[in-house]
Amino acid sequence: MRVRLLESDEYMHPLGPESNFNESMYINCFDHSSKVGVWLRMGNRANEGHAEMTVCIYLPDGRVGFMFNRPKIDNNDALDAGGLTWTMHTPFEHLSVAFDGKVLMLNDPYQMSNPKEAFKSNPFVECSVHLDFRGKGRLSMFGGEPEEPHERPEEQFARGHYEQLVSGSGSLHVGGEEFHVSGFGLRDHSWGPRFWQAPWYYRWLTANFGDDLGFMASRVARKDSAGTRGGFVWDDGNIHLCDDVKISTVTHSSEHFHERVTGTLTSSSSERTWSFEGVVQSLIPLRNRRQDSAGNWLHTRISEGMTQWRMTEGKHAGRIGYGMSEYLDQIIDSQPVGIAE
Repeated sequence: MRVRLLESDEYMHPLGPESNFNESMYINCFDHSSKVGVWLRMGNRANEGHAEMTVCIYLPDGRVGFMFNRPKIDNNDALDAGGLTWTMHTPFEHLSVAFDGKVLMLNDPYQMSNPKEAFKSNPFVECSVHLDFRGKGRLSMFGGEPEEPHERPEEQFARGHYEQLVSGSGSLHVGGEEFHVSGFGLRDHSWGPRFWQAPWYYRWLTANFGDDLGFMASRVARKDSAGTRGGFVWDDGNIHLCDDVKISTVTHSSEHFHERVTGTLTSSSSERTWSFEGVVQSLIPLRNRRQDSAGNWLHTRISEGMTQWRMTEGKHAGRIGYGMSEYLDQIIDSQPVGIAE
């Protein structure tokens, strides 16, 4: 599948006619010394009249600062709403993100399984995030916009989508505590029609071990087909495109939240494999609901786990890094559909 990626794609795209047109940027960053983690996302849904703004901060003692809001917007001119602002300085090389507002402080982030109760029973605290991100240029980018459509209309999750490993630095203030952040992470940018109910389930793993090593692994399952497996590895200054990933998960509790992940990425073109294992350090379950054409409520769970990763084979065996394990599942009869993987 051929894809194109232009410098102009680092900026905003024309608002499409689809009612569910979404343009979003996501970024995460983890300080390996302090064990502070943060991810931020802004998704413009201008045809629906709002954006989706999310801020999530993992503190070293297990608490999580979290905020989700749907600020009103009427255009797709910028990612700037609800106190969260994205600024592109140099395509493929330099981006900054800032947030000023309040977050919900959760001693037990699993309370977000019931967001109404969580928002009612936990305190709000002042928060500011000011982070500067650097990438390694055009050759470190993964993805783009396919030259030919490759998904059925009802399964579209993005028309264009790309990712990049980054380094990040800056400051984070939350509830009177101050942290200097100097770490590594991953960013993505996507645009086009999106319903969170389009995948049957997916597993999205991001890991960054330093300037010389990191990976993204993706497993997207469809209800009536095999879906896709793949990702990339950044290894000693080269990006290796991977055409397969095998993932195994250990879960806990009756709700089957993931707690341990093992996997192997394979690149046929490079004739190499990379094996890894991850242990979730802190997890917050999020929820998206939508009514279908018959008026039935569809329930999607997105479990966001800050994860410590360890490479288990080859020259990088034993290397420790940090990142995310994001598990999206449709919930049927109170159970996530992807338990088996």
